Amino acid sequence: MKKINLFCIPFAGGSAVVYSKWKKNTDSFIQIHEVELPGRGRRMNEPLIDNMKAMVEDIFYSIKNNLTEPYALFGHSMGGLLTYELCHKIQQEGYPAPVHVFVSGRKAPQLKARKKVIHNLSNEEFISEIIKYNGTDKMIFENKELAEIFLPILRADFKLIETYEFFPPLQLLNSNVSVFHGIDDKAVNFDELSLWSQVTKKEIEIQNFPGGHFFINEYTEQVVGKVNETLGSLINENTLELPVV
Repeated sequence: MKKINLFCIPFAGGSAVVYSKWKKNTDSFIQIHEVELPGRGRRMNEPLIDNMKAMVEDIFYSIKNNLTEPYALFGHSMGGLLTYELCHKIQQEGYPAPVHVFVSGRKAPQLKARKKVIHNLSNEEFISEIIKYNGTDKMIFENKELAEIFLPILRADFKLIETYEFFPPLQLLNSNVSVFHGIDDKAVNFDELSLWSQVTKKEIEIQNFPGGHFFINEYTEQVVGKVNETLGSLINENTLELPVV
């Protein structure tokens, strides 16, 4: 049976370990590659990156040797934005497009970021804003050692998000896009999700899940099940040829 490499990009503050538990639920034809970003996890000793261009280049060079075989991309929240820009980097470098793209918990990239900027707030104010996302255990911030490790990562990631500028691309994406959404996610609404259709020449599908912004952690089996179904249809329909740029 043919295989599909699935590169999974974490959310702000997240590391590759977020996707490790997916492996027990993915179908055998899917090979999960958890993308580790600098400054966390097994790359803890590397400098953090706080801008989009440098982060996308880092991810591209870490995966480019596997882009000549069928592959898909998955990114949640900040990871969804990175996934979008990574697709364009892949196009620019002349590599084949992914057979499918999954973006999760992220509004369309052409929409402006929220007006409230938090990456440069005081620690107390910044932590207060982060906790509102309901994805970070506030006990982490009550532990001085953990907070010293985690806060710089979050600040760098939020700076990346909040300083991101969208520029209309020369080419639209050449992949079908699945847009995953937690029905109780207050940070993203349906209209913002539907506008992903403007950045690809192919189709989008919006898939709702129970839960809030971090539904991928709360309802992992359902999320992975939909990934299996979507990529499995490419196998079953024998449409697993790599799209051209």
